Amino acid sequence: MSSDATTMTPSGDATPRSTPDLRIVALVGIAAGALGGLFGVGGGLIIVPGLVLVVKLERRLANGTSLAATLPIALASLSTYLYNGNVDWAVAGFLACGTIVGAIIGTKLLTILPKRTITIVFIVTVLATAARLFTTADTAGRDNATIYTGLLLVVIGLATGTLSGLLGIGGGVVMVPAMVVGLDMVPVIAKGTSVAVIVPTSIMGTIRNRKTAYVDLKVATVAGLSGAVTAVMGGMIADSISTSLSNIMFAFLLLFVAGTQFVTLRSDRRADLAAAAVDVD
Repeated sequence: MSSDATTMTPSGDATPRSTPDLRIVALVGIAAGALGGLFGVGGGLIIVPGLVLVVKLERRLANGTSLAATLPIALASLSTYLYNGNVDWAVAGFLACGTIVGAIIGTKLLTILPKRTITIVFIVTVLATAARLFTTADTAGRDNATIYTGLLLVVIGLATGTLSGLLGIGGGVVMVPAMVVGLDMVPVIAKGTSVAVIVPTSIMGTIRNRKTAYVDLKVATVAGLSGAVTAVMGGMIADSISTSLSNIMFAFLLLFVAGTQFVTLRSDRRADLAAAAVDVD
């Protein structure tokens, strides 16, 4: 598949790009679905770098396409978690209230706050959470909901949506450890609840990204449907593993996320230095 296609930017400019190899896109989707189903994170951690580094999509187009591909993966994951009764709808509702507002705030702050500072804060937070998960024992489940619990969930959702808007990181990476560590939720229920929140978030985000032409629906469909199959399998595995093993596996995932963000931080730094050198010349 070497023919050329044209991408329209919001300004109306046409930029040629090669047509993606859909077989590779399908492989990216399969890997993302397994990750999304097992950890309740939607799969964007695999889809975005896969589309950028392997499929060679432009960064903003990859982000928007990834969000659209996340929908069928999240729906497939959700079906498995629902079948096993591993979704806390009350918690999901409070989280969704926060994530919707947070996504709006995050996209606004992206043009105001220094992204480097936010990325450093995110890395430190993720590393601290990973360390906490390594030492977390089996959980008995959250206590009955209170006003304090509801407010805490909205705040968690707000932080999740804001970080997602700023950094393009899937919300499950923030929500799942927050629910496990902060609310003492059983990991498998935290994952199912996270997936339930990701579904409406991906729908709204895709609608907005369609307006700015930052979605390749063909690529999103192939990646999403390919990942839907492995997402079901991942969800089944998540229901069968112990709490301690789940925490350790998720902690390693967080370490991986922190590593990718650190690499991004260094790449952005090198790009800034190169741009400064050009300006001096």
